[in-house]
Amino acid sequence: MDNLLWDASARSLGNPNITDIPITKLRAFEGHPYKVVDDAEMNDLITSVRENGVLSPLLVRPLDGRPGEYEVISGHRRLHAAQKAGLETVPAFIRPMDRDAASILLVDSNLHRDHILPSEKAFAYKLKFDAMKHQGRASGQLGPKLTVDELSDSDSGRQVKRYIRLTHLIPPLLELMDQGRIAFNVGVELSYLPGEAQEHLAALIERDEATPSYSQAVRMHKENGFGFDAISRDRIEEIMAEEKPNQREQIRLRRDDFRKFFPSHYSDQQIRDDILAGLDLLRRQRSRARDRGGR
Repeated sequence: MDNLLWDASARSLGNPNITDIPITKLRAFEGHPYKVVDDAEMNDLITSVRENGVLSPLLVRPLDGRPGEYEVISGHRRLHAAQKAGLETVPAFIRPMDRDAASILLVDSNLHRDHILPSEKAFAYKLKFDAMKHQGRASGQLGPKLTVDELSDSDSGRQVKRYIRLTHLIPPLLELMDQGRIAFNVGVELSYLPGEAQEHLAALIERDEATPSYSQAVRMHKENGFGFDAISRDRIEEIMAEEKPNQREQIRLRRDDFRKFFPSHYSDQQIRDDILAGLDLLRRQRSRARDRGGR
């Protein structure tokens, strides 16, 4: 669930600020960065909502010029679960505020979720920065006015800037980052490549099932120029064709061959850890079987 968990007991005490709003009158926050997906966690949430209702009220704001309609600030996953569960209304706090204030609150209410994808964090910081810039609280170039306290209470100003850089990646490369196949530092370097170069790189990754290392990404970034000096498709292929130390003597498996055995939200690193743990268990079982056979 979203991290902004409003006290559900307030509703049982008759808090007048909580209202049951028809789902048909609620709108997703335009441009919000957080993904709402039908995975195992969502299925659990739908089951909970079906059995117990929405225990934690949503936070919404009235939409200008659209009487009776509201924009969701916090609670997009709960709203989706309620829709799937067949509810007609959901409890919500109604708080009038402008778009900038709502953007900042939306970002802050979700940044500390247990599972937040790199792309979600990137566009969340971008949304918050743009709102602060519109308010005059941040400079246009992420300069002196950008402070840790204003944008994040966990990431440094430099790290926030790096996350915002990721918004320059094309969707296929962002998806690879969310899957854990491209490391954060690699994604930052690749974000400096022009769109056409990124698209060619994504096609190579899909074709060869091999992602660039950090050193390869750095070289592509450094060799990229502007205009007619931009890095060529041939040069990207040359760099990607180089053998990486961790690719020597590998057994290559297609991800689709084993992805079905793991939860949909698992990263590649989590899948790798589980596979190694399973192989270790198999090794120990075979060792015990040999011991029994030798007696």
